[in-house]
Amino acid sequence: MSLPRRKLSAVLKAPSGDPANSDGLESDGAFLAAVGRAVRDRRMQQGKTRSDLSRTADVSERYLAQLETGEGNASIVLLRRVAAALGARVGDLLDSSGLAPERQAIGRLLNNLPKQRLEQALRSLTAEFGRDEGVRVKRIALIGLRGAGKSTLGQALASHLHRPFIELDSEIEREAGMSLSELFLLSGQAGYRRIERRCLERAIDSQRDMVLTVGGGVVSEAETYRLLLANCHTIWIKAAPEEHMARVIAQGDLRPMAGHAEAMEDLKRILSAREALYGQADGRLDTAGHTVQQSLAALKRLLKSATAASG
Repeated sequence: MSLPRRKLSAVLKAPSGDPANSDGLESDGAFLAAVGRAVRDRRMQQGKTRSDLSRTADVSERYLAQLETGEGNASIVLLRRVAAALGARVGDLLDSSGLAPERQAIGRLLNNLPKQRLEQALRSLTAEFGRDEGVRVKRIALIGLRGAGKSTLGQALASHLHRPFIELDSEIEREAGMSLSELFLLSGQAGYRRIERRCLERAIDSQRDMVLTVGGGVVSEAETYRLLLANCHTIWIKAAPEEHMARVIAQGDLRPMAGHAEAMEDLKRILSAREALYGQADGRLDTAGHTVQQSLAALKRLLKSATAASG
């Protein structure tokens, strides 16, 4: 039985003109503003424009503008589409209105920082409130899009350091009991992200030192990415779009060949949208035009400097 298109303000409504009702619920205006901030924050964290989200969620940009500014009542059905396009549940967006004022203030402060200051803010917060840096630097996480060389470099580095090598996508498949493609088909992106978070938490809790490779989309899930950054020394492995594509094809995935030009444009768009997020990593390594041996040597130098800096 499908749900009718009811307005959120009709479902959770405080008496008109009151800041909160007798049960302590915030006013309609404050509630809708908080939901709008939650949508805007997730969209910006994922590097999406309002136009991008409009196309993915199949809603108008005018609706998104009203939703993000809290100026209009939010249809539950349309909000469900927006949540799905952001890899979230409707409840994730609604629950954000219950955040403590301090958390909301911190979120607004970070959202207003220029891009070049975000990495500095992250490092400061991690140093002050994160886990012991000496432990964090021993957990090495390689992030980046498929085809950058994460798995090849990760395995070689783990062998060199005599540390466990963990490929998070393999852990997700083991946890789910199915391939990633089957998991996406049956549970969607939201189901994949939930298992990804659980597997990452387990890896962090069970390993004081490891080499970990993580799927390229982890940066789009803000909470999971923050968990990774706070507990692992993270290196962005990057390459030129043409090398990403060539390496994926060399791995036996010929799907990009069916529409090479379109696939290349999609790849460039994704790289551009995620560049600021990948840039929050502790370091970056460009493998374009380099052999595995050359890239591995450069990676070792990066980590040697990081270890020395951590004391």
